[in-house]
Amino acid sequence: MNDRPTPEPMRIRRRPRLAEAVVEDLVNAIVTETYPAGTALPPEGMLGEMYGVSRTVVREATMALTEKGLVVSQQGRGTIVRDSSAWGMLDPMILAALFKREDGLSYLDNLSEIRSLLEGAMAGKAAERRTPEALAELGEQMAKLQKLIPHPAAYVHEDIAFHDILMRMSGDKLSKAVIDGVQAEALRNHGYSGKLTVEHVRETHASHEAIYAAIVDGDADRACRAMRDHIESSWARRRAARLPRR
Repeated sequence: MNDRPTPEPMRIRRRPRLAEAVVEDLVNAIVTETYPAGTALPPEGMLGEMYGVSRTVVREATMALTEKGLVVSQQGRGTIVRDSSAWGMLDPMILAALFKREDGLSYLDNLSEIRSLLEGAMAGKAAERRTPEALAELGEQMAKLQKLIPHPAAYVHEDIAFHDILMRMSGDKLSKAVIDGVQAEALRNHGYSGKLTVEHVRETHASHEAIYAAIVDGDADRACRAMRDHIESSWARRRAARLPRR
């Protein structure tokens, strides 16, 4: 008989909502360079007055910024903003703020490059590791997408599901986690998703068909190329649509 005491559930320490709100505002201010690297944040008392919160809340917020790699406390100087090389770039708040910067388009370009490399490789793995069950699921998703071509908004939702199925087929959990984390914040940015037309959806679906055919055939190289071409061409169209007309 096991006489060991049952361990208590781990208690997750949560920051107060006020602190979270202050953190989000300061993250935006730091990432968008209202407070450039090397400068000090306002003292605790001033931040408390600015946000209408106590010093305790300010300290909680400062601790969170430190954990994200955004600031460091220095004796005699205060809370100093760190260079962007120290930031936790995959942190959701930091990602969201990066996409809001004046040069946010360059970060969306970078996201497209990351997706092209990782998802291309994952499509190749999916072709190699395909099973009858996985192909059936992918085939059902393709049929669903075919019916939604006249409805761009609905197509986008199922498009994400199509990519999710492929990533799961690849078995590459780490790459999937990276893409899911980065893309989740990008999708909240209208500049990334853009306003799709039926014509754009038709082009997208043709790319999906090429990817699907390569995976069904078990052709890893072709699946990789088709996925990379799809991601790069799709972003090129959306990117061109968001640039100002001359």
